[in-house]
Amino acid sequence: MRKRLVTLLLAVIAVILAVPGAASADTPGGESLVVTLTDPAKSPVEGVLLTAYKGEEEIGSDSTDSDGEWRVEVPGPGSDYRVVLDPETLPDGVDVNEQAYERAPLRPVTEGQEARLLFRLVPEAEATQAPEEPSPSAETDGAAGADDGAVDDSADGAAAETGVSAGTPFGVAALQLSVSGLIFGLIIAISAIGLSLIFGTTRMTNFAHGDMVTFGAMMALMFSTGTIFGGIPLIIAAVLAVLAGALLGLGMEWFIWKPLRKRNVALIQMFIVSIGFALLIRHIITVAFGANRMRYNEYQIQQPIHIGPVSIVPRDLIIMGIAILVLILVGVMLQYTRIGKAMRAVSDNRDLAESSGINVDRITLYVWGLSGALSALGGVLYGLNQTVDWQMGFRLLLLMFAAVILGGLGTAYGAMVGGIVVGLVAMLSTLWFPTELMNAWALGIMIVVLLVRPQGILGRRERVG
Repeated sequence: MRKRLVTLLLAVIAVILAVPGAASADTPGGESLVVTLTDPAKSPVEGVLLTAYKGEEEIGSDSTDSDGEWRVEVPGPGSDYRVVLDPETLPDGVDVNEQAYERAPLRPVTEGQEARLLFRLVPEAEATQAPEEPSPSAETDGAAGADDGAVDDSADGAAAETGVSAGTPFGVAALQLSVSGLIFGLIIAISAIGLSLIFGTTRMTNFAHGDMVTFGAMMALMFSTGTIFGGIPLIIAAVLAVLAGALLGLGMEWFIWKPLRKRNVALIQMFIVSIGFALLIRHIITVAFGANRMRYNEYQIQQPIHIGPVSIVPRDLIIMGIAILVLILVGVMLQYTRIGKAMRAVSDNRDLAESSGINVDRITLYVWGLSGALSALGGVLYGLNQTVDWQMGFRLLLLMFAAVILGGLGTAYGAMVGGIVVGLVAMLSTLWFPTELMNAWALGIMIVVLLVRPQGILGRRERVG
């Protein structure tokens, strides 16, 4: 009993050490406004003067640097910040869309975070052309997605682009948020499948899974921005990132978890090791890439597509298509291939699977490789939908755990269903409650479902004792 209490205490201490690090270094200087300016050819624009205001009071003015970035520290959190661009300082042949510029809304800044904006610069001949319809999120309070004008990257990083403004009718807002919730849920589902398969085959809770998501997003960013190979298309970079994620998963199993299992290390101790490995990955990424939020160069400035009352940008359609296709392929693999059937057999009963001739160690290795690949893909999709930063996977981790528990521990299909449910509940909750509570309601619905069905949506009842 005493030994269990000591190990539990160590686990709690490790979690406490992990959380402040994630909360404190999102932006080194506290609250700030950040603007990135790129021309129509997606090259950074230097020397453009921008001024930040809080209400009518000027709080800072500066010009963009060689990377097209402008940053001003603000006195504290608030919802009445705005940024004004001086058109006279723009280079020849480039201008800001006049209609979108006039509609630029106030920007909220959350405590300890940054609000990132992106002014859309167009050729000078197009600057005074009004768009066919107002941008669906031009008046949003803190939601990203106004591709016509100033785009605000929500500080908490949890919400996908909703395109819902304060005056949107309830029915239209519900449809728009359902689409955003489906996209967010699909990303959670893709990322959570590996977490569920690992628990099913090894009964281990992998606390480093969130940082495997971050690893995939950062690898794609590194490959696509020219750090390696001189910069390659994001699609190819994503494929390389998925392969890198698979290698990370295989390496973790081969060099860490398999040796620990051979030495009969207890699961609680392996859980603590996974926390330590998560911190290691997270801080290596911080040293290598910095603590600022970043975006992929491609697929950012896009005109929304209107499908009835719903607006969606093309990149989100691509995310939905890729996620659905991958989920179908994973389901087919698990259901009809020998490796997939072996994975399900090991997940159902590891001892029985081993006694029936299945090489459990090899299947476990395959599961870790698949888990690493899917988590990396989830990171790329999450970064494409929002932004890339060193703690993005850590923020997603709790929702992945919620999806796995809600859908049913150890089943990949449960992670798929649970992820979609969590994403939908999180987004739709913003119809009635502040966005800061969206994750809390997602976890709340998990508790309610477990009270009614303890094994989860697709889990099976098990006899205890």
